Amino acid sequence: MFEQRLRRFEQQHLLRQLRTIGSASEAEVTLEGRPVILMASNNYLGLATHPVLKRAAVQATERFGVGAGAARLVSGTLPPHEELETALAKFKGTEAALTFGSGYLANLGVIPALIGAEGLIFADRLCHASLIDGCRLSGASLRVYRHNDAAHLKSLLAGRPAKRDTLIVTDGVFSMDGDLAPLPELIELADRYGARLFVDDAHGTGVMGVHGRGTLEHYGVESRLSFHMGTLGKALGTSGAYVAGPAAMIQYLLNTARTFLFATAPPPATAAATVAGLQILQAEPDRRARLWNNRNQLHAGLKNLGFRLTGSASPILPILVGDAQKTVAMANRLLELGVYAPAIRPPTVPKETSRIRVTVTSEHSRAQLDRALEAFGRAGRETGVI
Repeated sequence: MFEQRLRRFEQQHLLRQLRTIGSASEAEVTLEGRPVILMASNNYLGLATHPVLKRAAVQATERFGVGAGAARLVSGTLPPHEELETALAKFKGTEAALTFGSGYLANLGVIPALIGAEGLIFADRLCHASLIDGCRLSGASLRVYRHNDAAHLKSLLAGRPAKRDTLIVTDGVFSMDGDLAPLPELIELADRYGARLFVDDAHGTGVMGVHGRGTLEHYGVESRLSFHMGTLGKALGTSGAYVAGPAAMIQYLLNTARTFLFATAPPPATAAATVAGLQILQAEPDRRARLWNNRNQLHAGLKNLGFRLTGSASPILPILVGDAQKTVAMANRLLELGVYAPAIRPPTVPKETSRIRVTVTSEHSRAQLDRALEAFGRAGRETGVI
């Protein structure tokens, strides 16, 4: 049975395989024994390999051990977890924060805690899989609105049953397109129709906004949205996720979010390293400046080569190809030319929208970006993408 399904994946050019990177996740890595420029990492600010984060992780491990032992409500909480939540709340300007083992766990736990089977959810068509799974797990009725189409969402809200508990769900930065949700419009609609808005700002935290506080800061709507969710495994360089919001809400989630209640806490080393990452993020704004300079250079270069890009407003720069076979061919040719930017195909993205998802970091040098652009141009021409 499994062999037949795998063959079908292969025939459709949808078969995936793991590739081994034999070095740390930096701008240039060793992939299966040879050096390549990594253009697929969400380590936007290079913090995953920062010596201060590594030192914080080592010190926490030496003091508190490798694992947390159990869920925090079972065997007690550790100082690094408390310190991280305090630091996150201060950074985000909220009363409190709660951390989870991953963004997927946060969305699976928080959304069902916010709304039940009697409720109604409106979700953007391109929401991350974890958001959709969290919506389904809640048991609420789920309706999908067209991507970033506030007018369509308005029509759905206007037609819903009066006074029905309603949650609007969206990414802040969409991970496969790199574009931003229209948060001011969504907040206005939520206020007008008595709904709540849940924003997953995984790719916004540390990247968007003057101070890197995320997509809410980018739009200037932090004071208008009392809570949101984000992750720690991208710009902050570690792993895990958080929800930041009012103290009463955080206490409620601590008692109701099943993926917090019944999951072993993240390693204390991860929490300690994230605290260090938050400190560096705030103390070294030049990292974000380098990130955006690199993003703009790469974006202009890809456009000049003739690639069809999405309407990205972030360091995520997807090259739209469409056909899965052609996308795989281009990714393979890029790898031969020393650039690792894998093919993204259904079900990660909708049918006929396969793409090369290119990401850039603050740590890519100008010379590396020039080499990468040369490889993109050559691979694109040889595979008929441009």
